Amino acid sequence: MAVLTPAGRAALADRAEAADRGPDWPGESWAVLQRAGVLRGAVPAEFGGTGLVPTDTLQLGEALAGACLTTAFALSQRDAAVRRLIAGPPHLRGAYLPRLAAGEAFLTVGLSQLTTSRQHGGPALRATPHAGGYRLDGDVPWVTGADHAAAVVTGATLPDGTQLLAVVPTDRPGLTVGPPLDLAALRGSRTAGVRCDGVEVGPADVLAGPAEHVLGRTGGGGLETSALALGLAGAAIDYLRAEAGRRDDLAPVAEKFEAARVGVRGRLHALAGLTAAGDAVLAARAECTRLALRATQAALVAAKGAGFVPPHPVQRWARQALFFLVWSCPRPVSADLLADLTPV
Repeated sequence: MAVLTPAGRAALADRAEAADRGPDWPGESWAVLQRAGVLRGAVPAEFGGTGLVPTDTLQLGEALAGACLTTAFALSQRDAAVRRLIAGPPHLRGAYLPRLAAGEAFLTVGLSQLTTSRQHGGPALRATPHAGGYRLDGDVPWVTGADHAAAVVTGATLPDGTQLLAVVPTDRPGLTVGPPLDLAALRGSRTAGVRCDGVEVGPADVLAGPAEHVLGRTGGGGLETSALALGLAGAAIDYLRAEAGRRDDLAPVAEKFEAARVGVRGRLHALAGLTAAGDAVLAARAECTRLALRATQAALVAAKGAGFVPPHPVQRWARQALFFLVWSCPRPVSADLLADLTPV
């Protein structure tokens, strides 16, 4: 399996502040992943990958997020595209998966418009039957690494309310990648909006559908996302444990957070070994997000004013924890988190 060595983790951590605050794609960190074989992890062996089992995937995501959440997030979006390709038709698997395993191409996803983004109006991205295929019109609001991607796995809604998934090359006429969003954290992910004006999609581009709830009824907030939240929490918990070695008052706090990390990790990995029900997956997402928020804020309390000033990592972790309140955060998860935040 792909292993992030201590040296590789240190290399990512050394670049984590720049990757978070700067608008440049973290190319050097991506190269670390490629050298370590991480890019092969999600791809089946028959296409040149290593085909990690689910628990190994969660372990790797946790380690990456603890070192550099920006890089881990970018990889998660590429791996989400890989998973959709694996479930798609053979010709698309053969066309893209070997290139992804070798690091010769980057694919990403733009699916939030089907699950969590712009759900209060009409469909953000519409698919109209056209010339034996479809015509795409509208917006894909969140696409990580869009200007680095050879193609985007995206979803659109048909006039009858059904949905389809398609692999859309970014050089397809009518597709425009917007400027990177000025995010509060993870700016190096170069997450941007994509506009489609009459983009033609042929039958050979279709991954799945048309169907109702083409992504499933659970939508976003899968175990891979939870592992990244756990990894970020772990970075803050490791900081608290190190500080507790010098400050006796922090020892009980660090011990409780470590116990929480071990417990959450065990429950997350147990779900990975099962065909978990949607509500269990969403509950794990809420639990990991809560731990990330609490651990990073506890670390900020421990670091005091010094932790509020860059490049101290605590300020970065605290900002990044907020990302899990908006990234792939479906309604049951947001309702759970709001219940925690609402005064009694």
